[in-house]
Parts: sequence; structure tokens; C-alpha cells
Amino acid sequence: MAPTDETETTTTEPVTGEPASPATNPAAVPPSRTAAATATTSAGGGHPAARMPRWLPKAMVLALALYACFQLGSWAFHQLIGLLLNILIAFFLALAIEPAVGRMAARGMRRGLATFLVFFAVLAVGVGFVVLLGSMLAGQIIEMVEDFPRYLDSLINWINHTFHTELSRVEVQDSLLRSDWLRKYVQNSASGVLDVSATVLGGLFKLLTIFLFSFYFAADGPRLRRALCSVLPPAKQAEVLRAWEIAVDKTGGYLYSRGLMALISGVAHYVLLEFLAVPYAPALAVWVGLVSQFLPTIGTYLAGALPMLIAFTENPWYALWVLAFVVVYQQFENYVLQPKLTAKTVDIHPAVAFGSVVAGTALLGAVGALIAIPAVATLQAFLGAYVKRYDVTEDPRMHGHRRHGEAVLARVQRALGAKKEQEPGAGAPPRDGA
Repeated sequence: MAPTDETETTTTEPVTGEPASPATNPAAVPPSRTAAATATTSAGGGHPAARMPRWLPKAMVLALALYACFQLGSWAFHQLIGLLLNILIAFFLALAIEPAVGRMAARGMRRGLATFLVFFAVLAVGVGFVVLLGSMLAGQIIEMVEDFPRYLDSLINWINHTFHTELSRVEVQDSLLRSDWLRKYVQNSASGVLDVSATVLGGLFKLLTIFLFSFYFAADGPRLRRALCSVLPPAKQAEVLRAWEIAVDKTGGYLYSRGLMALISGVAHYVLLEFLAVPYAPALAVWVGLVSQFLPTIGTYLAGALPMLIAFTENPWYALWVLAFVVVYQQFENYVLQPKLTAKTVDIHPAVAFGSVVAGTALLGAVGALIAIPAVATLQAFLGAYVKRYDVTEDPRMHGHRRHGEAVLARVQRALGAKKEQEPGAGAPPRDGA
């Protein structure tokens, strides 16, 4: 019996009457979505589109956090650089007084009391010296102001005699008092009083900070070393203690060399000032010696300015003699005296000492110039223990002497060899049957 058309025909419509999904019925997908999917698949080489890795957002957040921490640390470092420099100066000052404090503590005195006595002695000497020089300078300024009309009359007489003019002191004083630059100078000075006061107060606060930190470093030196070594293994502890001892020795040697140069400078300037009959010669000599040696960069100019001012009150030509002597002696000290004394007391080469001062000044200014030599000497002595050295052979060339006989013989041999090479047929093989 042949089947009918109704039994042969099968329907593909869903039974539930719901619309067919795009996955089961491709005809139901819109043409735009089909084209986009086809383009994505073809662009990916037949693979699905790549997604963002899961670690990439975390890495970006971590990078931004690290950058923010770097910026914050840089800002904090620039804000605290003044405090860090004060702590560095205080540390070297504590190393400088460590020998005296250690001797007093070894005799049974408490380290705090010993440190206080050392600082009190230094402070008493400094205050007494400043008071002495201040009273001397005030007296000289008063005397100079009182004698100013006499200096002005002598200057005007010299100008009238030399240039054939008819100036008078009254006219000069009137023109000077009515000048615009004097009025502007007075106004600027009045407005700058607050700036000067702020600078002085800031300097006093820095000095107080340095003294407090140096007192703590010196008084609690053993406790500080113990706390530092407690976080290190035994081998590293020995290295830290050795570096500490080297720093104390080198800093003490540096201060000894500075004190010796201050003594030599003071004696030399005392001889000059006494020869010129400049008043207060001993006090001025001590001023020049201490300020020029322990106040870097500007100490030389401040040290020479005060004797020049006092000498000018006696005779203007004396001030020129003092200026010339200060300049000549400074060159002698920089290039002859200081390198040799530093090389012996701190045990570094003069060229290294000079270069370290230049480098320290470029990096940290006056503070770098002050601590450059003991820092470099400490580093050189500490690293010298890790450098393996060998015995040097006894060779004349080691002392700069050349072996002239061997050099002449080598030249003769080279000349003979070159002559043989230039001869025709030299070195050619002999022919057969010749």
C-alpha cells in the first residue's frame, strides 16, 4: 500500500510554539549580527576575539601605586633634606668628640655627663671668643665712624690736588645725603630687617638641632651601636664596629689637621698684623685661624675681611697689604700646606683630598666641603681591607728610571732588521743549480 503525502511529510516547527533560537535556527539571526560575527572571526584567523588578560588591571593599579609612592617619597626627601644634612653634621660632630668622651667614660664618669662637659667647654670657648671679637669690632666701628670726616677730608684734598678740582666736604655730604640710591638703600634695609631676623632665628634653630642630635649620638653611642648590630649577623657586626672605629680615627685626624693649620695660619697673620702695628693683633690672628679653617667656602673671605677693616682704620694702605697677604697665603695653604698635612693625618693622597673637597662642595655645598675628607678617608680605609695587594718587583722603571742600555740595544736591533728587509733579494730562497 503506497504511503500518502500526509504520512511522508514531517513538520520542523516546535511543538511548544516558542520562537526558534539563533543557535538552532540560523535564519532567525539578523543579517547585521551575522556579518559582524563573520568579520570578527575572519580577522582573528578563524579564532574567537581575544579578551583582556585578568592580570593586566592589577598590574596597572600596581604600577600607578608604585609611581605614587615614588612621587611621595621624592617630595618627602626634598622636604626633609635640611634635617638630613643637620643629622649628618651631628653624626660627624659626635664622632669628633667620641675620643674625649670615651676617655672620660673609661675613668668612671657617665657618658651623658662626659658629653655634657665636652659640649659645655666647646660652647664656653665659642661664646667667649664671639663676645671678645664682638666688643672689639664694635669699638673699631665706633672709632671708624668718628674718624670718617677726617678720612673724607684727606680723600677730598687728594682729589683736589691731583685733579685740580674744588670739592668740599659739605657739598659731598649734602649730595650724598640727598642721593636717590641712599634713600633706596635705606628703604631696602628697613624692609630686609625681618628677613635678616628670620635668617638668624633659622640659623640658631639649626645649631640647636645639630647640638641635640650630636649629644644623643655621643651620649648613647654604645646603645646605638648595640641596636645597629642586633639586626646583623656576627660577621657583619664585626665589620660595622670596624667601620665605626675607622670613622672615629679619621674624623679625629681631620680635626687635628684643621687645628694645626689654624695654628699656622694664626701665627702667620699675627706676624703680619704685628709688623703693621694693627691693634688687637692676637685676637685677629685667632679669628683668621679658626674661621678660615672651620668655616668652609666663605670662611676665608670672612676671616680676611675683619683684619682688613681694622687695618683700614689705621692706614688704608695697610688694608691692601693685608688683602695681598691673605690671598697669597690662601694659595700656599690650598696647594702646599693642606694636601701634605691632610695626607699625613688622614692618610689619603693630596690629590684625593683636593678632589673630595671639590666633589663634596658640588654635592652638598659647605657641608660637603666640611665632611668630604673624613668621609673619603673612612671609605678608603674600610675598603682597603678587601683589596688584595701583592709585592712589587724591584724594577728601575717602577721608580721612573728607564734602562737606557737595553733601550739603545733594542733600537739598534730594530734598525738592522729594517735594513735587511730593504736589501734586494734579502730572504729570497736560492735557485736550483746556482
